[in-house]
Amino acid sequence: MKRRIGILTSGGDCPGLNAAIRGVARAAYEMFDAEIIGISDGYRGLIEGEWQEMKRSQFSGILTLGGTILGTARTPFRNMRVIGEDNVDKVKAMKDNYEKMKLDCLVTLGGNGTHKTANLLSEEGLNVIGLPKTIDNDIYGTDFTFGFHTAVDIATEVIDRIHTTAASHGRCMVIEVMGNKAGWLTLYSGLAGGADVVLLPEIPYDIKEVAKVVEARAKSKKAFSILAVAEGAMSKKEAKMKKKEREAFRAENGFNGIANRIAKELQDIVGVEARAVIPGHIQRGGSPSAYDRVLATQFGVHAAQLIEKGEYGVTVALSGNNIIHNKLSEIAGVPKPVPQDFQMIDVARDMGISFGD
Repeated sequence: MKRRIGILTSGGDCPGLNAAIRGVARAAYEMFDAEIIGISDGYRGLIEGEWQEMKRSQFSGILTLGGTILGTARTPFRNMRVIGEDNVDKVKAMKDNYEKMKLDCLVTLGGNGTHKTANLLSEEGLNVIGLPKTIDNDIYGTDFTFGFHTAVDIATEVIDRIHTTAASHGRCMVIEVMGNKAGWLTLYSGLAGGADVVLLPEIPYDIKEVAKVVEARAKSKKAFSILAVAEGAMSKKEAKMKKKEREAFRAENGFNGIANRIAKELQDIVGVEARAVIPGHIQRGGSPSAYDRVLATQFGVHAAQLIEKGEYGVTVALSGNNIIHNKLSEIAGVPKPVPQDFQMIDVARDMGISFGD
């Protein structure tokens, strides 16, 4: 029996998207009579009916390719049921286009927002399978998302390279790592890169405690310090505020990024020469690592296996060494912060790394 499979990539790009697309397609072609429909630019393409029937040849040579051959866009979940000025009922449009494409199922590759919309469509009666991608590694129910390990490699290389500059000039270098709500990327790259201080959204910091570390290193003739700071890190004072209150507080105080603020504060408190380093989107670009190529391929193949069995309303996940799947309804929208008792935090503390608390 022929199966028509729609595939879309939604949200921010990350390494491994094309490897996962390839995994779904190649496994489907091998396992059953499949037609692959590529939907352009994520949910926006599903809403607007932008799609193409893919050829087998389009899945060749993309394993190592960064980005996504289907294009992507951010279509916030909070707006999915909101009818705007264009008077488009987005949920109805997605369901209608699913039918127009004559799909047997839809495979969605994305992060938290993508999974929430995937669950919405599943509840609306569509056959949906999710694949978890994000460099933040913050999707509940999976040990790792594809894209994360590549980003760790990139962020670690940034820290490695900054190390030599910091040592040569005797500077305090504050490196801002992506991760607004979860500090997985900062924790792993900070540990791998030998950072002296690691600041995470999950552990509010006291700038005076951070300053003590920098000052102690200066006094012990280690003239430089390396700080790995998650973009979503916040002070203990800010952590007590509600989101809007915190945003107003930062705007009032001329906030222009956490790394810039901390660098300035350390210069004022300790008197060291401090610099902010913001690698930004470099962290999620380029070719996926070998690990992510394998993981994305495993996820894609598992999705094809689920399609063959007719199991939908789930997302693929890694548990230990096993590829499993969880119900979308049980993981969509569930946060996955770094636990306070996570072993890696204990490892870092026992090595003398400060979390500023």
